[in-house]
Amino acid sequence: MPRRVHASLRCAALLGTSALPIDVQVDLALGLPGFFVVGLPDMACVDAKVRCATAIRNAGYELPHKRITVNLAPGDLRKEGASFDLPIALGILGANGDLGNAEHLTDILSVGELSLDGRVRPIRGALPIALRARQSEVRHLLLPDENAKEAAVVSDVKVYAVTDLRNAVEMIAAIRSESPPEPVRVDPSEILIHDDHYSVDFREVRGQQAAKRALEVATAGGHNILLIGPPGSGKTMLAKRLPTILPPLEFEAALELTKIHSVAGLTGRAGLVT
Repeated sequence: MPRRVHASLRCAALLGTSALPIDVQVDLALGLPGFFVVGLPDMACVDAKVRCATAIRNAGYELPHKRITVNLAPGDLRKEGASFDLPIALGILGANGDLGNAEHLTDILSVGELSLDGRVRPIRGALPIALRARQSEVRHLLLPDENAKEAAVVSDVKVYAVTDLRNAVEMIAAIRSESPPEPVRVDPSEILIHDDHYSVDFREVRGQQAAKRALEVATAGGHNILLIGPPGSGKTMLAKRLPTILPPLEFEAALELTKIHSVAGLTGRAGLVT
């Protein structure tokens, strides 16, 4: 029987504004060299085999001359995007022996898109991925440098910023060592974005007593509200001025709002949206 080598890493896939746990399973087998990705991937995931193979070579590692099979489990969940590049490449290196004992990688969750030169590009949804890591009790999270501060607002998860594939390999070795590196730390109170500047104000509205009363009640009680009326009756005018009487968001509510911005790729290096 041909000798087979396995490695398994943690990853996450976005589903709406949440993230679901994904296992990146890599199998190296003797035979004709090939690179196969299974597990219901989209075209961006299928193209990962070209990006990963090139990035591995350009990072100074040797691509195994074996039959490489990558399974993104569970197989019935559609995998979209290029954020699986980093765990796929790390899985190949782990199965090839470049990461030491491949069985000790399950406490690390990694995401990131790889450039052909091995650099790690930013991704969308870093915040919900960090929340998923905390829910799954994963202790370490490897993220692109641009996404690290966004994810570091989540407590109980050690976030490490990586710039390229070689840096990610060195980071994993350092995490396993007796003196692990210092994770990225942020003070949530320092990254809250308080944008209370508006060009309009609720006090400017004259008349519309019933509508204003309804908006005040909805704001005070945290209720939804639906404005219905003919064009020109003031619906848009009132809606634009509603934020000026809203109270500041609490931390957990700011997390929920920032998750939407994160999935849409609108946060960048910014903090929590309040």
